[in-house]
Amino acid sequence: MGFLQDLFNFLSLVPFIPFLLVYYIVVRRNKNRKQALELAMDVTTFFLIFSVSALFNNTFQSKSGFYLILLLLLIGAGLIGSAQNRWKGRVNGKRLFRAVWRLGFISMSVGYVIFTFFGLLTYIIKVT
Repeated sequence: MGFLQDLFNFLSLVPFIPFLLVYYIVVRRNKNRKQALELAMDVTTFFLIFSVSALFNNTFQSKSGFYLILLLLLIGAGLIGSAQNRWKGRVNGKRLFRAVWRLGFISMSVGYVIFTFFGLLTYIIKVT
């Protein structure tokens, strides 16, 4: 159990490694780059959520980063679901989840870069 926890922690700290691994494996098996990109994004989003929440907690000395991210994902799901309902008259749960998850990938990637840069900057300022 300790090995799995260490592996999860490592993959959460460096979330681009699962992206590259999944992309490489799917391209080698299926030769379909679009499917590989989509699956790699879906898998990486899971690790990005934990990584960005840890970076948020570390940057702002908080313990609510994970819950804040979940809240933002739920708000996004509500907004997208409402738009789907107004546009088509019904909500397609599978498409809603996929849209929120992919938007989560984009926003978590941006958040990862910003918080990593900000964390490095504050560390350099503290050291000097």
